[in-house]
Amino acid sequence: MRQGFAHQAVLDMAPDGDERAPGAAITTVLCGHWEHEPPCPVAAHHTRAERVGAEVRLRILFATEPQREQSVRHDIDRALARGELVGPDGRTTRWRVLRTGPGEPSAEEAEHLDRLARG
Repeated sequence: MRQGFAHQAVLDMAPDGDERAPGAAITTVLCGHWEHEPPCPVAAHHTRAERVGAEVRLRILFATEPQREQSVRHDIDRALARGELVGPDGRTTRWRVLRTGPGEPSAEEAEHLDRLARG
């Protein structure tokens, strides 16, 4: 049975970079492409990005079987470590990872994680 987890990252990104690009990179690694039909094959997930100056703060919620949690976290970190993504418009967005790691799900995220876990 799938459970919900949280992951977070802080990236350095140029002001004109597309803050959606790192989330698309994560989806590409987890699902094969940033555009795909549901369900996500490995881990249903959602990425929220917030820009604060040159930093982009990511909050990734995902649901997977407990024994796959570390593998999914590794895949998220691998996607972010690539440091760039060419978007559908052909524009390349680059970033540098400052921090990444597990996060504690908040009470406000519980319902969203439950929906992800149900598929």
